[in-house]
Amino acid sequence: MPILTFTVLPEEHDRPVRQILRARGVSVRLMNSLKRSPMGLCLNDTAVARTIDPVCAGDTLILRIPEDANLPEALPYPLDIVYEDADVLVINKPAGLPMHPTHNHQGDTLANAVAAYMAGQGRPCAFRAAGRLDKGTSGLVVCALHSFAVSMLNGAVEKTYFALARGEYEDSGTFRNTIYRPWPNCTLRACRDYEDARQPGDETAVTHWEALSCHDGVIFLRIHLETGRTHQIRVHFAHHGTPLLGDDYYGAPVWDHPGFALHCGEARFVHPVTGEVMCFTAPLPGWAE
Repeated sequence: MPILTFTVLPEEHDRPVRQILRARGVSVRLMNSLKRSPMGLCLNDTAVARTIDPVCAGDTLILRIPEDANLPEALPYPLDIVYEDADVLVINKPAGLPMHPTHNHQGDTLANAVAAYMAGQGRPCAFRAAGRLDKGTSGLVVCALHSFAVSMLNGAVEKTYFALARGEYEDSGTFRNTIYRPWPNCTLRACRDYEDARQPGDETAVTHWEALSCHDGVIFLRIHLETGRTHQIRVHFAHHGTPLLGDDYYGAPVWDHPGFALHCGEARFVHPVTGEVMCFTAPLPGWAE
């Protein structure tokens, strides 16, 4: 059971528990879960605390985060673990491995592999990825190992992607379009020019790119996302006539490598518990050689 402790600061003296926890990033949902759990929320490890109770400077609030109830099926799969502690797991995902079970993938996903790994460590937990990668994308996935960590990490992981596209790009630039679903029951996305009239369901998407090198008409790119939309990088480059190499879903020819030429090579975030700035890298796949 994950246990978190927070010391009440002098400026927080006489404030209610609820206000202090919310300031630390504890969600209302987690607070309600703590209240339902025996000894879930304690003051100075001696008494159950109510969220309306005021506390004193120097007091310690102890949060015993309840174990997860609905866990993915644990099915072993070799994982390339980049970093691990009590709160965070960082994995270098291979191309071709789906993130979550779907009707097409039952058991052969990263969620199942993480469930098996964590169970083997004696720490079973739900699969909570702070952001997702498409099945064909390789690279870093940051997993939160409890509900407090995921509330702090969601939307707070800065990623750098690397890609190959066939085309003519120089220096750097930005794609700014709206992304939409042409067909509601299909995962395929398409773009409208930013100036076009928006339709219900349109999402603004901004992708910053930098051309690192060019060889035989193939551009090696570094990419940062200002927004995080489904298939954003893939559909942006396809919309501009330069789909990523191997991305046949968006019009590129099939190639000999797993997945397509998109890799999350860097991830940066503030640790949800310690507050330390964490930076990780994953080596480029073979297609980048």
